[in-house]
Amino acid sequence: MAFTWDTPFGVKLWPIFNELVSTATGGKFIPSEFRFVQGELPLSTLHPVLLSIASYYIVIFGGNYLFKKLHIKPFVLNGLFQIHNLFLTTLSLTLLTLMVEQLVPMIYHHGLFYAICSPKAWTQELVCLYYLNYLTKFAEFIDTVFLVVKQKKLTFLHTYHHGATALLCYTQLIGDTSISWVPISLNLGVHVVMYWYYFLAARGIRVWWKEWVTRFQIIQFILDLGFVYFATYQKLVLHFLPNYTNILPVCGDCAGNLYSAYSGCAILSSYLVLFIAFYIDVYRRKSSKKSRIVKAVHGGVAAQVNEYVYVTGREATPVPEEKVRSRK
Repeated sequence: MAFTWDTPFGVKLWPIFNELVSTATGGKFIPSEFRFVQGELPLSTLHPVLLSIASYYIVIFGGNYLFKKLHIKPFVLNGLFQIHNLFLTTLSLTLLTLMVEQLVPMIYHHGLFYAICSPKAWTQELVCLYYLNYLTKFAEFIDTVFLVVKQKKLTFLHTYHHGATALLCYTQLIGDTSISWVPISLNLGVHVVMYWYYFLAARGIRVWWKEWVTRFQIIQFILDLGFVYFATYQKLVLHFLPNYTNILPVCGDCAGNLYSAYSGCAILSSYLVLFIAFYIDVYRRKSSKKSRIVKAVHGGVAAQVNEYVYVTGREATPVPEEKVRSRK
């Protein structure tokens, strides 16, 4: 094993990933030969994407209505819930590791501006990983299905976040935005921690770092917006104010179309505002019911969030003390 800038993990992981996926799919999906072509791949055009998102909302709100209207008892499904979260944790870590392997040598050899703005940073390997990450956003719709069948509260932030994220990933894929790796890699990092927390919580294991899940989300969006605003500024100045480049500070053009840039700025900005509001409501307002639950947990009282105290607004359910295990 040789740990270098070109092999940050001591061994090339992409060829191993390529071989494993090719074998597992019987050669139907070969990562090294992947090309994102609109209309030739699942969910690669706007209509199927919008239809899928609309179906998601119909299913969750319709299902929620039927459960209440017909007085259906909540399902438990704790085993399936654990498998779901463990799967998403593992998948997020795998995609993140493969992305880091691609990004470290690129940034080392060409610099950060190249990595976020050059069209050459839109590499075949990264685009394949972007697409796989994009597909996981639809798999994450199952998060809300669990809430519905368990009859947990559906909040605006949670339902909006899932649909908007799928749309955001689509707009960046069709826009060839080289900066995509910034929000995607940060999001994958947060999801590794977040879904691991849900897995532990479902097993009745109490952890001290629950509040940091939300903090990581907020930090993620602040970093995302710093990069995205920077790249969008470069494009706006060069496209609309080319005669003022001697006055306005400009580093150079950034790859991607303006529609994708606008979409990224708008959706990520809305996330930051909504997640900060959620954090204040849950962890800072003394009068908040959620806040009292959180403080009880951190104060060592016999309570544990056995489902989601989710960064997108999921409700908490106390667990009897004898079922709580502590992990420090």
